[in-house]
Amino acid sequence: MQKGKLGLWLLAAGVMFCSLRPATAGNWPRFRGPNGTGIAGDKKIPVEWSDKNIRWKIELPGVGNSSPVIWGDHLFLQSASPDGKERLLLCLSTADGKTLWSRTLPGVPAHTHQRNTLASSTPATDGERVYTVFWDGSGLTLAAFDFQGNQLWSQGLGGFKSQHGPGGSPIVYRNRVIFADDQDGKSVVMGFDAKTGQPVWEAPRKAFRACYATPFLLEQPNGTAVVIVASTAGTTAYDPETGAAHWHATFTGKPGVRMVASPVSAHGMVFVNGGNGEGDRHTFAVKTGGKGDITESHLAWESKLPDLGYVPCMLTHGDYLYYLFDKGFAGCLDAKTGKRVWHERLGGEFTASPLLIDGKVYAISESGIVYIFAAEPAFKLLAKNTLGEGVRASPAVADNRLFIRGHDHLFCIGQPAAK
Repeated sequence: MQKGKLGLWLLAAGVMFCSLRPATAGNWPRFRGPNGTGIAGDKKIPVEWSDKNIRWKIELPGVGNSSPVIWGDHLFLQSASPDGKERLLLCLSTADGKTLWSRTLPGVPAHTHQRNTLASSTPATDGERVYTVFWDGSGLTLAAFDFQGNQLWSQGLGGFKSQHGPGGSPIVYRNRVIFADDQDGKSVVMGFDAKTGQPVWEAPRKAFRACYATPFLLEQPNGTAVVIVASTAGTTAYDPETGAAHWHATFTGKPGVRMVASPVSAHGMVFVNGGNGEGDRHTFAVKTGGKGDITESHLAWESKLPDLGYVPCMLTHGDYLYYLFDKGFAGCLDAKTGKRVWHERLGGEFTASPLLIDGKVYAISESGIVYIFAAEPAFKLLAKNTLGEGVRASPAVADNRLFIRGHDHLFCIGQPAAK
């Protein structure tokens, strides 16, 4: 997803608003953790580590860019067989990485971008069920499994068309599973009954190039929530129960810019970043609230700097936004104005989205180098750690342990276990 690679291979909680808060030390229930913030509440993740900090490392079957999600001692992720004939849902123990169960669904080989995979969707869980989107090489299927691996329901979503293959991920809000199906020539957001899988609502959107941004929930002053969806069509707030649109801000950039990174929010604004393989970049902030078309009235700022992030999601912390430019840089913007504070070279290239842990940003390059720098308005590199294999999936955090999916292995990193 950056110039020349646009790898668009790409690519909650069970009670009302736990998915709207930064992660606690227990669960990481969807892509980028509770509500997709990428912010962990843990305090004891190592900054520098050696072999003693690798609690366990297990070889994963198949290939995929699906990120781990965690509930209690269960870790879920998706994979695909190397020959493309099977799609896998894996349930692993967070204690030692052992497989608790796996489920296999049929598939066929299909074209993706060279950096995409046949299993780039990240599951979501509410502690009762785990929800998955599978691509069999032709069409998408949304399915639910219980924690024992029993399939509870499945819902065919129709065909999928994109030059890069799919990579969208579902989210959960109360009794709704929500999925943004954005592809070449078709775009729709759908809400399903979490228990039965029955369709509840559908909201069509204008289609451009396929986008892969995962929605998030924005808490309202009255205690309700809206689900925020971003794509080339713009940024829209929907009622998660009914699909009714509250407000919409049309994207004013080039139609060729697509949203791969998922939006984030702070200071009463939603921040969206997009790009394309031709090198265009567009990052902007929309003030939340209002009714109907808020395109002109609620645009806070926009930046078309060519070296802002495209594939990796941004982080919010205090008055600042932190980003990874795909070509190996990290940077900081003033969240309220969009003005650049700093922009520094790290190295390599980035696909995985960064994490914020205890005031520090963890950024993992495609070559498996974990850069850790202070989330401050002055750049300060704290550490570099090497995993020894490539990484494109975004990491997860739970119970003071960092879980990283590499090309071949899943790593669990934390303080050494007590003897």
